[in-house]
Amino acid sequence: MESDSQTPRPALESNTHDIGLRIRQLREERGMSLSELARRAGVGKATLSGLENGTRNPTLETLWSVTAELGVPLAVALGTAPAAPGTTIRGTAVAAVLLEVFEEREATYELYRLTVPAGAAQTSPAHHRGVTEHITVFAGTLRVGPADRPLTAGPGEHISWVSDVPHSYEALGTQDVHATLLIRYPHR
Repeated sequence: MESDSQTPRPALESNTHDIGLRIRQLREERGMSLSELARRAGVGKATLSGLENGTRNPTLETLWSVTAELGVPLAVALGTAPAAPGTTIRGTAVAAVLLEVFEEREATYELYRLTVPAGAAQTSPAHHRGVTEHITVFAGTLRVGPADRPLTAGPGEHISWVSDVPHSYEALGTQDVHATLLIRYPHR
């Protein structure tokens, strides 16, 4: 799922055992086989098996692909302990700290603090239908949004898009991007 030549970095800077257990439980609750979820999420069966068994530390892109196919926000897979303040989740280019999860009757919201190093880029998989992302940039210049039509924002600017399609993040120029990301997951 990674779109550039950078080496994928581990998604979490903590133990993945509990996350694997939650993903397995979610998959089994949906009556889905390991092979079916791997195929639908576009990840290798061995990768998913390693994730469920706690022996693999997947990229952020892999976690988003799997949770999108399970129809749950990323925070559901992370649970409360790994989402403690200061826990960093990494993608190919994006480092995200989950700050808060908000539950409302119609949607779940995840608030992240993002850092994208200067010149870094990644493409993230589609979330489930109706998911939206809202980014506010505080420093640097970020090209972000649907992979086929990204938008650009600088300090103090905000971009929103429906993220149920592949979408990209790219830090333009020589300054790291610092931003917040709010993801809205409508309840199915």
